[in-house]
Parts: sequence; C-alpha cells; structure tokens
Amino acid sequence: MLTLATLNDVFFALANSGRDRAMLHQDSAGAWQPISSAQVYQRVRAVAAALRAWGIGKGDRVAILAENRWEWAVADFACLALGVVDVPIYPTLLAEQIAPLLADSGSCAIFVSTRGQYDKIAGVRAKTALEHIVLMDEASLPDATAFSSLVAGADGRGTERDAGLDAEARAVRPDDLATLIYTSGTTGDPKGVRLTHGNIASNVNYSTAEFGFVPTDSCISFLPLSHITARHLDYALYAQNVTVAYCPAFDKLAQTMQAIRPTVFVAVPRVYEKVRQVAEQTAAASRLKQKLFARAIAAGRPHAEAVAAGKTPTALAWKLADRIVYQKVRAGFGGRVRYFLAGGAPLGLDTARWFAGVGIRILEGYGLTETSPVLAINTPAANRMGSVGRGLPNVEFRFAEDGELLVRGPNVFSGYWKHEGAPGTPEIPFDAEGWFRTGDIGHIDADGFLYITDRKKELLKTSGGKLIAPQPIENKLKASYLVAHAALVGDRHKFASALIVPNFAALEPWARERGISAVSRHELAEHPQVRSEFQVLVEQVNATLANFETIKRFRLVPEEWSIESGELTPSLKLRRRVIHQKYAAEIAEFYSDEATAGR
Repeated sequence: MLTLATLNDVFFALANSGRDRAMLHQDSAGAWQPISSAQVYQRVRAVAAALRAWGIGKGDRVAILAENRWEWAVADFACLALGVVDVPIYPTLLAEQIAPLLADSGSCAIFVSTRGQYDKIAGVRAKTALEHIVLMDEASLPDATAFSSLVAGADGRGTERDAGLDAEARAVRPDDLATLIYTSGTTGDPKGVRLTHGNIASNVNYSTAEFGFVPTDSCISFLPLSHITARHLDYALYAQNVTVAYCPAFDKLAQTMQAIRPTVFVAVPRVYEKVRQVAEQTAAASRLKQKLFARAIAAGRPHAEAVAAGKTPTALAWKLADRIVYQKVRAGFGGRVRYFLAGGAPLGLDTARWFAGVGIRILEGYGLTETSPVLAINTPAANRMGSVGRGLPNVEFRFAEDGELLVRGPNVFSGYWKHEGAPGTPEIPFDAEGWFRTGDIGHIDADGFLYITDRKKELLKTSGGKLIAPQPIENKLKASYLVAHAALVGDRHKFASALIVPNFAALEPWARERGISAVSRHELAEHPQVRSEFQVLVEQVNATLANFETIKRFRLVPEEWSIESGELTPSLKLRRRVIHQKYAAEIAEFYSDEATAGR
C-alpha cells in the first residue's frame, strides 16, 4: 500500500524515480518519444516558476482545457506544487459551456491545447477573470503564451533540484484544496466538486494496493484527464513507477495500443462495448466467419467464471477457440495486457461474461467524482462478475431504507464550490451524521462484494408502482453490435418503452448485404426489415426480464447521440433530461393510447 499524504508526494515519487521512460508521447512525425523523470521535474519547475512570476499562488485557480498529453500532467503538477487549485475542463465542451465554469471558479489563467481550444476561450474571455492563456501547440497567437517558451532550456538542468520549489510543494497540507472538478450535469447544472490533496491521496493509497504494478508495466492515458477516474489512475501509476503513454484522441487508440502494447488497460464500459461490436461486426462479414465466431463464443461461455477467477481454461474446445478467435480479440489490445479494468459507468454482466468467455477478465470498480473517486474495486485476488468489488478498507458503507448507498471516508469531498444549504439537499448531499448520499441503489452480498443496480434519480416508477432500473436493460440492448445507444423511458406510465440509436457503421453494411436500399438514415431506421430485426432483439432482451420490466414499444432514432449534440456527458453517460426533452414527441407517441395499450 502507498503512503501518500498529498498529491505532491506523487510528484516527488516520480521525480525521484530516476526513470528514462516516465512518460511517452508522439512527436509531430508520429514517433513515440520518452520523457524521463528528470525532464518531468525540470519542466514542472519551469512552469511553476512562470505561474509564480505572474503572481499566481496558493489557493488561486488555474484551468486546464486540453486533450491527454504530457503538457497536461506537467501543468497539473506545477499547480499542485504551488498549492494552486487547478480546474480541469472537458475539451469537448462548447465555448458557451466553458465560460460559466471559468467564471464560477474564478480562474485567473488557463492552459489550452490547440488553436481550436484557444478560439473558444478568446470568444468568451470577456466573461471571465482570465489574465493569462498558455497554448500547448506551437503557434503564435495574440494574448497567448507558448508552453514551449515556459519550458525552454528546462531539460538542460539535468538532475539539479530547486530547493525552493521542493519546500513549497512539501508545505502543501492534506486538507489544502487540490482541484475543482465540475460534474457533468446529468441531472442539473454542473457543480464544482472540491477535492483536497488528502482526499485524492488517501484514495490512491488503497485503490491499486492489490495489483502489484511494477516498473516494466505501461498504460495508455486516453480517458479524459478532466475526469477524476483517469487522473486518479495516472497518479497511482506514477507513484508506482509505471510508464504512462499519452493518447490525445480516441480515434488513435487502436493504433496506440499496437505501438505501446500496454500491460494495464483501463476504460469506461462503452469502450469495451465498442470492441465487442467491432469483433462481432467483423465476424458478420461472411456466413462462414459468423458461424465460426458464434461457435467460439458459445465455447467460451461455460468458462467465463473460471476466467473471472483468474484461471486459464484447459478444455480442448476453449483452447481451439482461443487459437482461432480469442487471441485475435486480445491482440487488438496489444496482446500484453495483464490487467483490464473498467469504471465510470456500469459494465453490465453480459459484457463482463462475454469478455471473460474469450479470456479477458475485466476488473470493475465503482466510485464518484465526489469520492476521489474509488469506493470499491474488484482485484486480481478477489473478483466477482456483476459486482463492483469489495469496498476499500478506509471507507465505511451503509444503506438508507430505500436502498441508497451512503459512504464515509477520507476520500469523500467536503462539499461543492460556492454551494451552501441544509444537509440532505442537492447542494449538501450529506445526512446529519456526515454520511454522503451517493444517489446509487445497491447492496452488499455475504462475501462483501458491492452491487450497484442503478441511479436513484434514474429509476423508472410505473403507474402501477413498480420500479424499473433502466441501465441493466439498456446494457442488454447494447450487447448487440447493431445498437449504439439505448434509453429506457416510461416513468409514471403503464409500461416501459425504448429509444434505440442504431450503430449505423454496422447497420448500413448489414442492410446492403440484404439488398435494403435507403436514401437516408431516417428511411433506413423506418424500413420494415430493419424494424423487424430490432424487434427480434427487443424480444430476446424481454425474455430475460420480469414482465413489468419488458419493453412494450420502441423507436429507432436516426440521429447519432454524442457529447457535442448534448445527449451524452463527457464520460459517455446518458443525459436523460436532454433526451426526454429532445424526444418528447416520440415518447408521447408511445403512450398516446396508454389507457388500452400494454395490458
């Protein structure tokens, strides 16, 4: 177990490691270049000196608006070393979404990655308190300081240490504010989560204690660092001498996995779902491939529990399927991954079993931004599919009468930035005894494994009084490679219905193979043969559900859902409020004859 008191202890662990390959990044020619621990220290030192020269110090707020890259980490460590509070912002947000966050946080400076991000800030700067903009890309722009100019000559200092910086970093205390992370606003306006050095450090101490990371391990940092999950992971890896390779764009992930061949892979469930869909779509290219693939998947199912327990099946059928199919799936991740982890949203038991069947054990964890984030995690020594693992030993758990999970621990935040109110309100989500209300419904089994069934605010209550958890049902629908997204609706109605977004990258070739012609995606979604195929899928899912949970009606949505169009949060969760507003007419149509339908 680590013994970090502040996040600056992570910085010192990295700086003192003497490693040649602390970080990896791609240069302009596409070649992967290493950054040593000494170079990281000197670059952090240089950026911290610039912030200090601008009069920015302890308690001030500095924003970071960038994709994952080494400059992100250096800017972060520089802020933390000075006691500056950094404010990470999702690079996918629009200018009008960013401006309120900068204004609310009172950020006086911002690091931006590209000209496009700079343009967003330039357009809203008058609404903020920004005094400095630092541009990571090489470009000459008005009112922007080049990041390269801040670190010019830094590498030449070798292993020299700055006693003043070290003293300043060590003076930062565990209860000092480290970061403001704005929630994605799935159920309301974003709020700034106040996380201290001690909140995050105490969590890092326990979250990966049972994994046994070693200096030969490597991991790709591609989940947005503006999300606490990715940032927490990088801190844990740096503290244990693991090499971190930065991948700034999701569309480069497949290529990066082949180049880096990581030993640790961490992703949100949607990434695993997409990998599965690509495998199934590739197999569907011919009837022979599809038949072989289906047989291989069937051969793996009986061995899923063994793989989840860390065992390698010895059955001849599994070994043969492994040689023909499973190895190719694992090769897509680079072929060297020791640990696959998932977090940020529910993985889904069907997805976990599918991957276990092909020899990939995914260790699922659970937490929230407000808890720094890890509350529970499956480990190599204790993994149970369907659960999110056992709770961390320094976190207390209990359940409210309605099943809501309540937690207490050193990793739990103290409140939202500038929000005050009475305990139990959305502004102060604690009860009178200091238990944090997670908003999640769950239970703990006899062996201590935690199960999260759904978000309390997302549960659907039928007019008959039955509660339906939408996420497990949506995950069952998304198990098909023809489905990109699904949203269950029906709160206060007689029955549940579903909005389904087809995976058009798979549906369009599927349609061509069957001679289905359509001039638009709208026409394709309305085609009787397509509707029939999705009807079969819905019926298959319904066969696994209680009668009151079954999907009575569905509609294929011809528009793709995305972060930019508003239906998804930056962590790829559904923004249900937006979806309900956008598709109000379609939802109303589901229930236009409710008095006589759904019996």
